[in-house]
Amino acid sequence: MPVYDHLTGFHNHLVMQAGAYQNSSFVVSVAKAGLEEGCDLAGGSCIVAPSGEIIAQAVSKGDELIVARCDLDLALENKRGVLNFANREPQHYRLITERRTEVLPE
Repeated sequence: MPVYDHLTGFHNHLVMQAGAYQNSSFVVSVAKAGLEEGCDLAGGSCIVAPSGEIIAQAVSKGDELIVARCDLDLALENKRGVLNFANREPQHYRLITERRTEVLPE
């Protein structure tokens, strides 16, 4: 929607940051920039740490190369600690996973 055009970069980064945090993974987002076939492309390539923090980001509408040191042990540490889902008990999700039709309240 045009009313949100000024938030294009924000929304692009928001999704990347949330995905990095939720999955305890580094995210590398590559976005075309500049003018192509009459369209102004957003740009904003970035590298996001498992914490959701942007650790490298393109800053112009031109060609850029961004780099960041990505400590993969940090991602593993986050998966073991911050978002450790090993304690999830599958039996507690049966109502969600086994139901095939809606159940109306009585």
